[in-house]
Amino acid sequence: MKFKMKNVWRTHDRAEIEQFSRQYADFMNTARTERMVIWEAEKMLKEAGFVDIEHFDGTQDKVYAVNRAKSLVAVRLVGKLQDGLNLVVAHIDSPRLDLKPQPIFEEENVALARTHYYGGVKKYQWFSLPLELHGFVVKANGEVVEIHLGQCGEDPVFVIPDLLPHLDKEDGLVSQKFDAEKLSVILGTIPLAGQEKEAVKIHVLKILKERYGIEEEDFVSAEFQLVPALKARSVGLDESLLGAYGHDDRVYGYTALRALIEAEGAKRSCGVILFDREEIGSEGNAAAKASFYVLFLKKILKVQGCTDTSLGIDELFAKTNVISADVCPGVDPMFKDVHDVQNAAKLGYGVGLVRYTGSRGKSGASEAHAEFVAKVRKVLNEEKIAWQVATLGKVDRGGGGTVAKFLAEKGACVLDMGPALLGMHSPFELVSKADLFETYRAYKALLEKLE
Repeated sequence: MKFKMKNVWRTHDRAEIEQFSRQYADFMNTARTERMVIWEAEKMLKEAGFVDIEHFDGTQDKVYAVNRAKSLVAVRLVGKLQDGLNLVVAHIDSPRLDLKPQPIFEEENVALARTHYYGGVKKYQWFSLPLELHGFVVKANGEVVEIHLGQCGEDPVFVIPDLLPHLDKEDGLVSQKFDAEKLSVILGTIPLAGQEKEAVKIHVLKILKERYGIEEEDFVSAEFQLVPALKARSVGLDESLLGAYGHDDRVYGYTALRALIEAEGAKRSCGVILFDREEIGSEGNAAAKASFYVLFLKKILKVQGCTDTSLGIDELFAKTNVISADVCPGVDPMFKDVHDVQNAAKLGYGVGLVRYTGSRGKSGASEAHAEFVAKVRKVLNEEKIAWQVATLGKVDRGGGGTVAKFLAEKGACVLDMGPALLGMHSPFELVSKADLFETYRAYKALLEKLE
């Protein structure tokens, strides 16, 4: 029998899709950086009755831990954890611009801040775009200062000005015309009265000192991020798409958490891990290469009576099913030549199953075993959840990696899965509201029913 994909809009009540999309949009408008995602995630978990691992004594069935304010693991326990675990794992970092450690300078009576882009971006997309500034400053005395500007309607925003077309007549490569060192954002233009040298820069530093109590040196121990000052909005005459900054990959942070919180019918223990730093190779102690979630699981095993947690954790991973939640490229009708259309995800046709990632000859790939894909497919079909095949583009053209391979290296069965995006890694990505809702349904079903 011929395989036929299902258009979600033909099978689901639109009101249910729209309600979920609005809730997700509210989350996206609040959680603008990875720290803010974790703040919102912890709030959701606490409201759902999850307890911190430090207070876990074996009597609770919902437990979580936050790691270094940028990653998180949460588990719903059904009996002994050692009997097996279903996980949805995702990353929550998105491409952005970071301020350099000493960013502020003055040029031609304009105060600016130097940036360093984070993750895969098309640099030209960040010029002449309104930007929010989110800062987390730790002063030398340990005091923490937060700065959030541009998120609220009355806030100022920040801009990297582009060159006007009248003066931009020279042909050249995009990589040359949009030099990363020219991604400097304007901070101000008013000189400080009575000051001659660098009067605008000194005025900006004076404002920072008066409003926030921070000095120029404090930037060394600070995290300042610039993200698009764009709210989540419905897109199209039919309003079938949701546009927002950071769908990749906060679309999973939210859908996975909602799925776990609502997975009341779980047959065995299930959980969610939210990682940082995937966009730069999962490096660092808050990323998928780190061991914080292993320590968390060992603590649960120990409280539940496991005497050899080193052996116990290896045995647990051997009995663990993992859905690696990440987006896949959707077929853009204007650029469909970069896809093998028969094996590419399309908007509105449900969650995409990505058998393998990597590039060229599957280099750096995680590839799911056929047996595990069959288990996943069985659950999705039984629950009448729309799904489709997805790949990362034509061979020798597309490619990329996810956090999947790091869980596979632990011994777990892993499959990449998620909705298709248009404009991935742009300041305003597009996702089908139908695919968003179907992704949540898929994660919930798999957390509850995979064995």
